[in-house]
Amino acid sequence: MTHSYRDPLSEVWLSAAMKIGLRVSRSNDAFAHSDGAGGLEIAHADQLDEDDCLAQMIFHELCHSLVEGPESFDKPDWGLNNQSDEDNEREHATLRVQALLAGRYGLRALLGPTTNFRHFYDELSPDPLLPRQSESSCLARLAIRRSATNPWWPHLGKALEATADIARTAAKWPAPSGSPSLYRLVAAPLPVHASGLHARLGDKASEDSCAGCAWRQDSGHCHQADRVVAADEPSCERYEPPFDCLDCGACCRSAYHSVTISEGDLITERHPGLLVHHESYSEVRRDGDHCGALDSSTGKHLCTIYEDRPTCCREFANAGHNCITARRRLGFSL
Repeated sequence: MTHSYRDPLSEVWLSAAMKIGLRVSRSNDAFAHSDGAGGLEIAHADQLDEDDCLAQMIFHELCHSLVEGPESFDKPDWGLNNQSDEDNEREHATLRVQALLAGRYGLRALLGPTTNFRHFYDELSPDPLLPRQSESSCLARLAIRRSATNPWWPHLGKALEATADIARTAAKWPAPSGSPSLYRLVAAPLPVHASGLHARLGDKASEDSCAGCAWRQDSGHCHQADRVVAADEPSCERYEPPFDCLDCGACCRSAYHSVTISEGDLITERHPGLLVHHESYSEVRRDGDHCGALDSSTGKHLCTIYEDRPTCCREFANAGHNCITARRRLGFSL
């Protein structure tokens, strides 16, 4: 014999992991373990549940790496503490990422997790990034944006696409007996939205049309897609209802690190204690990770010098280009 048979899904995901930068090996020393040096250990098949497979295990670990960022490849177990509950939100974020990425290809049931958090995964809504500003949802959005960058791009997407092709072919050949195959749960892939972005999961897509999205301007131009989109189109994956700046505050928080003062700004005369002067410019003082003029003590994000705010703040438009950048940096928007 010159060749050996291998499970086709294993072939896909072993290759994807290698291209992303991981060497996968099988060991019963741990259920799943990244060693921080490019190695990923997955338990042998006899240690997995009947609805588990190597492909799904690798996919889950890659979703962990997306949540923790590229630096996590240098940390054992992605830098997570598996001995306590302190990283539960990060685990929840991983499951949200897993549901959204798999859901794009109709694979949400096939590639579900095998962990003790499976109940959380199963109870996620069709849009797994709801509620919008929960900690795990924000972490998940940051991870989804990373999936389009190195080292994950384009290998992760290609592996999901290949998995969908294999799964839909296998679903046409049901086993004659035994427990139902997971392949019977494979759904149709999501269509491409008219904007060119991913369509939205669930029935809310039609209920929330593009007309009601925060990112579609009166002209019809969509800030997310950077093109004109008809008002009656069903919502895409990046749909958001109009939001109140007082509930967001991203621009005044850690999204931006400097508010530069322009000549003639009233803050110079009326609030000199808030200013920090440099050799060639002045800026508003920072208090930790936010603007020194921001008061969030009531749960709302209020500017204490709103009537005297600098020019750059006056020109900052709700749902404008800089607004979407700020929200993306904090994980509020995709």
